[in-house]
Amino acid sequence: MNNVSLVGRLTKDVELKQTGSNTAVATGTLAVNRQFKSANGEKEVDFINIVAWRKTAEIIANYTSKGSQIGITGRIQTRSYEGNDGKRVYVTEVVAETVMLLDNKSNNQQPQQPQQKQERPFSASSAVDVDDLTLPF
Repeated sequence: MNNVSLVGRLTKDVELKQTGSNTAVATGTLAVNRQFKSANGEKEVDFINIVAWRKTAEIIANYTSKGSQIGITGRIQTRSYEGNDGKRVYVTEVVAETVMLLDNKSNNQQPQQPQQKQERPFSASSAVDVDDLTLPF
């Protein structure tokens, strides 16, 4: 079984690219706080490489930015390639299969507009008489 769940903040805007077959792929780094403090009492952070494909990649690129908090579930993947110096480079990353946007790009870039006052559906003029015996719980 290979399952990963992470909640963290993006360290920079994700990079969205298209493959040769026109498939969207987004890459980035997620800063995830550890649940414990180090020996000197400081909180530590892990920086985890993430990759997302297709629609998930487009969603992350369009609705997040540096500092956005996201939750992802996915799997760990390892791969390797030959670097420019001819040496083998190994990469471990989390492939995001589902993403939860815990805040969004527009909230990070613009102040929220004040919400208009909504009409209350059960105002004093439309009082409902309910006693304890009619409640289902």
